[in-house]
Amino acid sequence: MLFRSNDVGKPPGRLTYTQLLNDRGGIECDLTVSRLGEHRFYIVTGTGFRTRDFHWITRHLPAGADVNLRDVTEETAVLTVMGPKSRLVLEQLTDADVSDAAVPFTSVVDLSVAGVRLRALRVTYVGELGWELHVDRGDAGVVYDALVVAGQPHGIMNAGYRAIESLRLEKGYRAWGSDIGPDRTPLEAGMTWAVKLNTDIGFNGRGAVAAQSADGTRARLACFTVDDPGVVLLGRETIYRNGERAGWLTSGGWGYTIEANIGYGYVQHDGGVDRAYLAAGSYELEVATRRVPEIGRAHV
Repeated sequence: MLFRSNDVGKPPGRLTYTQLLNDRGGIECDLTVSRLGEHRFYIVTGTGFRTRDFHWITRHLPAGADVNLRDVTEETAVLTVMGPKSRLVLEQLTDADVSDAAVPFTSVVDLSVAGVRLRALRVTYVGELGWELHVDRGDAGVVYDALVVAGQPHGIMNAGYRAIESLRLEKGYRAWGSDIGPDRTPLEAGMTWAVKLNTDIGFNGRGAVAAQSADGTRARLACFTVDDPGVVLLGRETIYRNGERAGWLTSGGWGYTIEANIGYGYVQHDGGVDRAYLAAGSYELEVATRRVPEIGRAHV
C-alpha cells in the first residue's frame, strides 16, 4: 500500500510496520514507516531489499503526487541493541528518559548517545526489548565502542544473523523472501492486522485481499515444532497432513529458548484452509528423506 499523510493515524514520533501489496494482494515489501513530522517520514526496509523496495515505491507513486523520496542508506549506519538488559545499557549513555513510559514500543526519538546525536527506533526483530540506533555513518564507531564498554557488566556481545534468525522464529516474525513475498497475501500469512480492511482507505491490492477474506484462502502459514535435536530444519522440507503432501516449510531453525526445532510453512488445500482445518490435521515433516512426526498441532 502507499499512504498519504492525512491517511496516517499515528502522530509524529511513532512508527508503523506495514506492507506494500501488488494488485493480487501479494506482499511486495514489508517495512517500517516512522512519522517524523506532519509530512515527513522515515522508511526502513531489510538490508538486502534497499534497491528493490526503493524502485517499487518510486514506480507506484500516485500520478501528480508531491513526494520527494531519497535513499539515505549510504549516509546511515544502524546499530541494534536488543535484549532484556538493553535499556540498562542505553540509559548509561544518554541523559534522556528511555523508560517504557517515555519511549513505548513503536516510538521514534532523537537521542544523544555517547555524545552523538542519533535516531532511536523502539522496535525489534528478535521478540525482546530493544532499539535500532540510526546514526551518521562516520559516528557509528564511537557509539559502538561506547555500547560495548557500557554493556560489559551486563554480558553484552555481538550477535550474528543465525542468532537473530533463531529468535525471530521463536517469536513468529515472518521473513520476506521466505515466509512472505509477492505470491503470498497477508491473509495467507496470518497478518491481516497489517492491512486496514475495516477502514475506507484505499491501497494497492485492497480488492484482492478483501475478496480473499470473503471467499476464504487455499493456503495458510502454520508453525511446526519437533523436539528431537538430531533433526535439522532448514526450510523446504515437505509437509504431510494426514499422510498426504500438503506443502513445504518456508523457513526453519533451532529455538534455543524452547529447545525445539521450529518450522514455518504453508498448508495448502483446494477446499480451503482455516484455523479449524489446520488444528484437525495430523502432521509429519519429510527431513532428509524420512518422515518426522511434528510435535503438537499446526497453528498460525
